[in-house]
Amino acid sequence: MPQPFSFELTTERYRAFGLDPVNVWEDGRLHRVLAGQEVAIGEAPGGVRIAPDDRVLAAPVQRLLGAGFDLVSFAAFAATEDPVLARLVAALPGLRPSLAPDPWEALVTSITAQQVSLRAALAIRARLVEAYGVRHDRAYAFPTRAQVAAADSDDLRALGFSARKADYAVALARAPLDLDGLAALPDDEIKAALVALPGIGEWTADWFLARHLGRPDAWPAGDLALRKAVSAYYFGGDDLSIDETRTFGARFGPHRNLAAHTLLVGLRRVSP
Repeated sequence: MPQPFSFELTTERYRAFGLDPVNVWEDGRLHRVLAGQEVAIGEAPGGVRIAPDDRVLAAPVQRLLGAGFDLVSFAAFAATEDPVLARLVAALPGLRPSLAPDPWEALVTSITAQQVSLRAALAIRARLVEAYGVRHDRAYAFPTRAQVAAADSDDLRALGFSARKADYAVALARAPLDLDGLAALPDDEIKAALVALPGIGEWTADWFLARHLGRPDAWPAGDLALRKAVSAYYFGGDDLSIDETRTFGARFGPHRNLAAHTLLVGLRRVSP
């Protein structure tokens, strides 16, 4: 892995919100299905150790663990431009935002998380995974679009989806949009293509850019936890609107995505 890198901090989100059958944390290792096979990812000097030790898995594991983020430039920016962010970077050395490997999975995960707590969203997503996903050794492969497209909204409501979210997930599964092809587009075109779909708003599109594509300028200003983090660290706890949070994000320049993830993890681990 590129340095700096902290396995403990990078995988923190997989332990923060409850059990996840897709990303299984067990005995200090993360179990995840990548490239069609389950891989166990554990800490090793300077990086990670994977099992099976298959070269095919190296690139997917690195992407999952945020290897593409430029933490060196981010730390230099924070040190010279933002004392609050500099303190958080120093307290969270080697934090790399982990990325959802698959665009379909990223969008369905965001749909389940709309207007509910992350713990509640994870519980609903887990029922979907266990009903339609394929179990490997410890981890499940996330259900495919085809599997959900063959279902109907009533099937998803039985798993705990609200009526609207069930409709959105099925509509997304059946939509003609090439989700993999979105990666070739600029940010604004991706957002336009996504918000044209039922149930996909700016919050979901922003998180798609941030947590699937790892776009450096992504800033999910509509996220309540991010608004709370910005408020706690910069505004003494005063409530901020989405527009105020979006405007404030301009101060982080081309490092908005890393700033957002650092603030979110900081809110859980570092006192404002």
